Amino acid sequence: MSPYGNMAAPEMAWPTPRDGAQRARSNQGLGASGLKGPEPKCKSIINPHDRLLTKIAETGVDLREVVWVKEFLLGRLQRVRVDGQLSEEVRVTSGVPQGSTLGPPLFLAYVNDIWRNTESNIWLFTDYCIIYRKITDSRDIDKLQTDLTGLGEWAVENKIKINQGKSKAVSFTKARVKEQIRYYFGEKLIPEASSFKYLGIILRNDLNWADHVNYTLRKAWKALHFMCILKNGNNNTKHLAYTALVAPVLEYRVVCWDRYREGQVSALNWVQKRVAKFAYDINELGWKTLAQ
Repeated sequence: MSPYGNMAAPEMAWPTPRDGAQRARSNQGLGASGLKGPEPKCKSIINPHDRLLTKIAETGVDLREVVWVKEFLLGRLQRVRVDGQLSEEVRVTSGVPQGSTLGPPLFLAYVNDIWRNTESNIWLFTDYCIIYRKITDSRDIDKLQTDLTGLGEWAVENKIKINQGKSKAVSFTKARVKEQIRYYFGEKLIPEASSFKYLGIILRNDLNWADHVNYTLRKAWKALHFMCILKNGNNNTKHLAYTALVAPVLEYRVVCWDRYREGQVSALNWVQKRVAKFAYDINELGWKTLAQ
């Protein structure tokens, strides 16, 4: 992600030939016109079965598989129990059974054409989506807004409700003077933010990792304090607790973010030393420091 640009995002991928082309195109963008855009919470949204089956067929799968999915979806009934009384059965004409193995891939098949008629870059991960573009002049701003408008039209066409309350607009730049960005989703202004969390990593508009390092430290300290209930346990138990509770926090996507400042490195090293003392009952493990 480049230090220059803006970035926009929703939440949402069944692999199709389009995916490879999209990744190639996305890699061409050096900047992020960034909105942490509309995040669709689609698990409870109506997804008409006929539209879903059409989309699956368009991916080029065997027609017998489409028929098999159709048989899986159609002919289902549901009813509810209130105060011990059962309602009448109603035929289910949309959605997929909650908790089913086919649920996630069918959802991804349904949203995988979100890129349609979009010039900006889109990254999808389950029900998260980021739409972004390098901004060099006002024309790029207009193009990104046009793509956001098209995204809204796609959502209406597919009867998907996008959670605008979780949408954010972020402009990534090192410029000292930052212009205010104004992007709309429908008639609602997407609020501008200085940072947002994406897949567990906090991205700040100046590309500084201080917020994410502090977030990681807080989670690690909470986990370490929780481990204190094992203070009378043996070292093997404490080691397993560290491996399960603290290490995943400190190591999560560590290759993606950089704790390059001395204060950040020292704070993380301090957690590491406390863990060594607690889990192994020694003051130093001989581990390399983060600086090394």
